[in-house]
Amino acid sequence: MTKPYVRLDKEDAAVLLVDHQTGLLSLVRDIDPDKFKNNVLALADCANYFELPTILTTSFEEGPNGPLVPELKEMFPDSPYIARPGQINAWDNEDFVKAIKATGKKQLIIAGVVTEVCVAFPVLSAIEEGFDVFVVTDASGTFNPMTRDAAWDRMSAAGAQMMSWFGLACELHRDWRNDVEGLGELFSNHIPDYRNLINSYTTFKSQ
Repeated sequence: MTKPYVRLDKEDAAVLLVDHQTGLLSLVRDIDPDKFKNNVLALADCANYFELPTILTTSFEEGPNGPLVPELKEMFPDSPYIARPGQINAWDNEDFVKAIKATGKKQLIIAGVVTEVCVAFPVLSAIEEGFDVFVVTDASGTFNPMTRDAAWDRMSAAGAQMMSWFGLACELHRDWRNDVEGLGELFSNHIPDYRNLINSYTTFKSQ
């Protein structure tokens, strides 16, 4: 049975950024490293733009996984930051789950490194607890397309929705009339070709 369409709602969504750590980022090979980091920061910009509660978590920072990507820490200075001492599945950390439930949101937008572990495990756990889960595929990374695709299949079969950060932003925004310049600027900052589109629009509008 096909799951009915569950539309993202900015009033009922929270963002979970899982294990975007300097060491783990070196493992990402299923997407170009520069594009991947751009996508992660684009998702972070979306979280701020739509004022979505955002929770950051890391795993075993003092080990080879390394610290959180510094830009994320700077972008969310007041957000819950859960440095897990060792739990591989973030959902096994009581503070992480408490922070999620404290938001009161039922839709969880999740991205992380690596896809089949740090993303898939909490995604499956959240679905089991009744959350609607949206995985930002291009802000999540892993070793190769084979392991990525297997993880996507596993999460999709459990009911998670696979999305890009761009698709996510558009679904949250609903209507261009809500704000052309603001969202257009966000897109332009992360998609070079979109900058050309916005420049064309602003030029035409000023005539």
